[in-house]
Amino acid sequence: MTPVVDGLALLSGALPRAGEFFKIAPATRETRDMGDRSAKRITLFVVTLAAFLTPFDGSAINIALPSIGKEFSMDAVSLGWVATAYLLASAMFLVPVGRIADIYGRKKIFTVGLLIFTAASLFMVLCGSSAMLICLRIFQGFGSAMIFGTGVALLISVFPAQERGKALGINVAAVYSGLSVGPFLGGLLTSHFGWRSIFLVNIPLGLLATALVSFKLKEEWAEAKGEKFDLSGSIIYCFALIATIYGFSSFSRWGATASSGLILFGALSILGFIVWETKAKNPVLNINLFSGN
Repeated sequence: MTPVVDGLALLSGALPRAGEFFKIAPATRETRDMGDRSAKRITLFVVTLAAFLTPFDGSAINIALPSIGKEFSMDAVSLGWVATAYLLASAMFLVPVGRIADIYGRKKIFTVGLLIFTAASLFMVLCGSSAMLICLRIFQGFGSAMIFGTGVALLISVFPAQERGKALGINVAAVYSGLSVGPFLGGLLTSHFGWRSIFLVNIPLGLLATALVSFKLKEEWAEAKGEKFDLSGSIIYCFALIATIYGFSSFSRWGATASSGLILFGALSILGFIVWETKAKNPVLNINLFSGN
């Protein structure tokens, strides 16, 4: 029996211990956790930065309107459209691009939004006419809608339920910080460097955010992948907002009759949009969230 026992002892010594089979598991899990933490930090930083920049631009430009009007010889109505065009474009495209992001990928739409916002800021630094400025504000508002429509969704996708409150709180704080600081920094920049410097600030920050999202975030989130986009509902929604806001802003130019007609058309379009969305198979805005939740 001694040779058998010796053989078993030799065999057991040659085999690795049970713990050695699993010693790679903690390292793998640790690496995965480090990757998750890195993705969370990068996502929070980028989304928070974007959440600050977009409302900052909306509020800072109001202080620069007198300087812009003086340079381009703009009247009060045209100056109003420098601010209104940005807000209108943001409101028009916010719902549609949010749906597009659910279908084609939130990170992809967020990145494209950053690029559009940054490119529009660059061209506004170089623009030489009031018409060009207003058009670029529309493009900037479009990029802002892509950022706002996907930023919070990215945070929810990356952070687990027990950590979302903190992440969303930081994001909301950045939004209100941009709105609050915008007039002060906008006035400071306009006084010392001219109104174009407000948009110049966006360029390096926008490029930084775009680079971080493109090269550091590898995952994509598209929870409605394969579903169809409700183009008809999106068009109705956009025209309803255009008619309503343009009607309110045109009282002094067109008179009460024409402006009231536009506002009425906008209100009817909104009702038509609601009816359409209740019947659409893949609605751009799920009305049941308000009626059956």
